[in-house]
Amino acid sequence: MRKLKNSELNRLSINDFKKSNKTPIVVVLDNIRSLNNIGSVFRTSDAFLIEKIILCGITATPPHKDIHKTALGATDSIDWEYNKNTTESISKLKNEGYIIVSIEQTEQAIMLQDFMLEENKKYAVIFGNEVKGVQQEVVDISDHSIEIPQYGTKHSLNISVSAGVVLWEFFRKIKAR
Repeated sequence: MRKLKNSELNRLSINDFKKSNKTPIVVVLDNIRSLNNIGSVFRTSDAFLIEKIILCGITATPPHKDIHKTALGATDSIDWEYNKNTTESISKLKNEGYIIVSIEQTEQAIMLQDFMLEENKKYAVIFGNEVKGVQQEVVDISDHSIEIPQYGTKHSLNISVSAGVVLWEFFRKIKAR
């Protein structure tokens, strides 16, 4: 088995990426403090053709060398915006018809593998602060809460890992239709 060269991967140019049909998902980062996590979410969002990232609260914005280090140029391909207030962003997304999903451990959380995506719907998935998670006021206005099942001694995953797991699962379910 031979590893493929980068030239054989048929990657989109930034212009082609911008023109492509996007996966109907917006990622909302609620007060993410790690610049490396932010960059990783940009890179993962690029991989799955995510519509847009909304950076909220203390979440840093590009350009920044530590975001760029993990984003590897994805800040140029992925559309993004900043809003200091996460609940304002969520309210706007709701008005635009998005189903709002907090990735959080709550009393009524649905396990990721059991969450059924509705046909022809758009989703906003919210990832919260590395220590405090998604703000309670944001969880309160969400349509759903999804939990990533974990079976070891730890009860949380790094934000960049959580984003990779959730976005892959949503992407897989949307493409399977």
